[in-house]
Amino acid sequence: MRIVLGTRNEHKVAELRNILQPLLADLDVIGAREFDLPEPVEDEVTFAGNALIKARQITRETGLIAIADDSGICVDAMGGAPGVFSARWSGKHGDDDANLQLLLHQMGDVPDRYRGAEFRCAAALVTPDGVELVEEGVMRGTLMREKQGANGFGYDPIFMPEGLSVSSAEISPAEKDAISHRGKAFRALAPHIASVLGRGA
Repeated sequence: MRIVLGTRNEHKVAELRNILQPLLADLDVIGAREFDLPEPVEDEVTFAGNALIKARQITRETGLIAIADDSGICVDAMGGAPGVFSARWSGKHGDDDANLQLLLHQMGDVPDRYRGAEFRCAAALVTPDGVELVEEGVMRGTLMREKQGANGFGYDPIFMPEGLSVSSAEISPAEKDAISHRGKAFRALAPHIASVLGRGA
């Protein structure tokens, strides 16, 4: 059974395949890049709202079941920012290094005790017959002072997950999937996907 992931980010497609395939072994997850679709306008102010925008577009245009996520880093000392603006924090969408460097600069003088942060993810499921579901996941941690590690993407090199002494970019993909906000959200969504595919909850 094919299901479309509402992202053109190949890092996310690979990550989601790794998360979902152990739970739904014969599921064929394909990215939105497979279709000639315009970029959706993500103009909601919540992760759930933006995830639904992406999934609804895929289902509307392809007639297929779609899943999508919206996620970002929320820094305590910044009142939860960058939040839904994480991917375009520096002013240009998807420039990971510029986004990361701006956040480090903005937090440069903040003492360690106030550098708490969390990654948040909302994962949405939309079907052609009108089913819409959202599950969320959170990974708490600390904002580091400089980049560490070469794995992961986005803000991973400056985020130290709770209970670890290394960044998200210094652990293996499997280790990250086990504790990540995205892993938690999509594992919670998996039974719903199984249900709409007729495999039981």
